[in-house]
Amino acid sequence: MQPNYITEDLIHKFIVSALAEDIGDGDHSTLAAIPASQTERARLLVKDSGILAGVYLANKIFQIFDKTLEVQIYLEDGVAVKQGDVAFVVTGLARSILTTERLVLNCMQRMSGIATKTNHLTRLIAGTGAMVLDTRKTTPNFRMLEKWAVRIGGGSNHRIGLFDMIMLKDNHIDMAGGIEQAIIRTKDYLRAGNRNLKIEIETRNLEEVEKVMSVGGVDIIMLDNMSLSEMRKAIRIIGGKYKTEASGNITEETIRGVAECGVDFISVGALTHSVKSLDLSLKAF
Repeated sequence: MQPNYITEDLIHKFIVSALAEDIGDGDHSTLAAIPASQTERARLLVKDSGILAGVYLANKIFQIFDKTLEVQIYLEDGVAVKQGDVAFVVTGLARSILTTERLVLNCMQRMSGIATKTNHLTRLIAGTGAMVLDTRKTTPNFRMLEKWAVRIGGGSNHRIGLFDMIMLKDNHIDMAGGIEQAIIRTKDYLRAGNRNLKIEIETRNLEEVEKVMSVGGVDIIMLDNMSLSEMRKAIRIIGGKYKTEASGNITEETIRGVAECGVDFISVGALTHSVKSLDLSLKAF
């Protein structure tokens, strides 16, 4: 099931823009070498193990570019795949297949890489009660699709952008003059604008955690770059009054220990800023 931020309008606008960027005034390689009436078929071949993502989007790319293309889907988004699997077969005008090939692959390879990484980290913390979250460390104009891939991989989304949640990071706090000023001004701002947004605030040490607890008025406390011992102490100080999020230098090796500290969420920027794409290819046959 698609998250509510993945609308048909968003998908359509993304595809039209991406095709325009790639094609310009024409796919001259294809126009030069391939007869207009030639038909072919190609299959999406998986060359790696992981979680497949972007199948729905790929079908939309084909259909928006050329409604006569027929796509027979064998593997859906979220399915575990291995080398040699065929996700789908596309049949129709050869020119249309060739012109859309790279956009389909770019989207699917990156989305599948993100879904695969997310799925792996989610499995590493299974049974702890913690949830893996993405961040805003995303590719400009590709964020929604990257966050969609996180959901396909079994993770959860943090805020979508700057507009749907208040997050008071270290720079906000420092520029506001401290934790108390940042929280008070934020509450005043929300009240004045009649806005109902959750408030998350970053803490860098136990003193800041205690300060947030004394001021109150937030929903989530981020524990940033804390050691496991600091994190466990912070969880005891918070005592379940607010949700907690661990952030900063989360790796495959550390994520289980972080989850076992008792945090509610673990945000991982690497899900989108440094993920390895899944190896896929579109081959005529």
